[in-house]
Amino acid sequence: MTGRKGSRRRSSSPPWRCLAGGLALGVFVILPARAAEDYGLRGQLSGWLALNDERPSTPRFGLRYIPSLSLGRIIGRGLTLDAEASWNAYAAGAAPGWKDLSVEGRAKPYRLWVRLSAAQFELRAGLQKINFGSATLLRPLMWFDRMDARDPLQITDGVTGVLGRYYFVNNANVWVWALYGNDDPKGWEASPTAGKKPEFGGRVQLPLATGEVGFTFHHRRADLAPGPETGLPAPVAESGEDRYAVDGKWDLGIGLWAEGVLVRQTARELASPYQRFLTVGADYTFGLGNGLHVLAEHFTTAAAAQALAKGEGRSFSGFMLDYPLGLLDQLAGVFFYDWKRENLYTFLSWRRTYDNWQVFVMGFWNPVEFQVYRTPSGNNVFAGRGVQVMVVFNH
Repeated sequence: MTGRKGSRRRSSSPPWRCLAGGLALGVFVILPARAAEDYGLRGQLSGWLALNDERPSTPRFGLRYIPSLSLGRIIGRGLTLDAEASWNAYAAGAAPGWKDLSVEGRAKPYRLWVRLSAAQFELRAGLQKINFGSATLLRPLMWFDRMDARDPLQITDGVTGVLGRYYFVNNANVWVWALYGNDDPKGWEASPTAGKKPEFGGRVQLPLATGEVGFTFHHRRADLAPGPETGLPAPVAESGEDRYAVDGKWDLGIGLWAEGVLVRQTARELASPYQRFLTVGADYTFGLGNGLHVLAEHFTTAAAAQALAKGEGRSFSGFMLDYPLGLLDQLAGVFFYDWKRENLYTFLSWRRTYDNWQVFVMGFWNPVEFQVYRTPSGNNVFAGRGVQVMVVFNH
């Protein structure tokens, strides 16, 4: 998880992802729409306009369409074979001073997987979303996605690999996965996975009292580039990385949860090979009007020379309120406080929902240098102060 500088440009469509996509598309050939027992063609079209207090004034806008095709069929002995293919096509732009227009766009696979499942197990291969854990706003177990809790669409890139899950009758479950060809950093990663190196891990989730507890492990080879950010000499290019996590969630009248993660990198040249992440949280719905839901989390992270040694770190507190005004309207607020930099992040939203349409009006008042979530480009649409309007059509 050490910072990275001067890395080489990587292909956006690695061969393994193409192979996984071909596997999923093969199911669409085997299960044509007329033969499938479960067939669905749906999509989501969204457009947005944002204004903030930049100088000069810079409106930002975008358009995104995610079409999705799913097929499924029972193939015998309680087994179901299904697949999903979806595409993320978007264009976004900005106009500094309302005149210097620049637009860029891209279209790429969003989900592309095939799955074999039965009553108590599933095996899924291809480009997919893998996430787990109990936290909502500040997630130490955000290992394979980069979802922003304030994003109305919850858009996140998937990972290419194989995921198997088995569910026991007492609600315990076991996960195992193997990933390959995911070139970009995921979750909290600052360094990508070394090229042509697989990743693997697993999770055990067990019922405990009025809730559940989970234990998770993941291993990969991190691609560390030499430079002042890492402090590594040129010969050191990679480091083994192991992640260990425990999390739990319980209903004790109020909801309580916790997630803790320890990351260890094996390169001896690293000054701080250990990283710790911890979140504790709670939520409760008050019987005020239509029901006021309140959620709070506190998150800490630190890098250290030893697993339990005191190290350099940061801490954030997160707070969320949401209140339904009626059948169509919802108000929400999300707030973060950075205890080290003493910065407050504020986000307020109003949502109106129709049968197929949603309208969002969002306001934000945040530091220009955004520190809460890491994004691939290093920036965030909610940085600074401004408003955003979004219209979403689902079919």
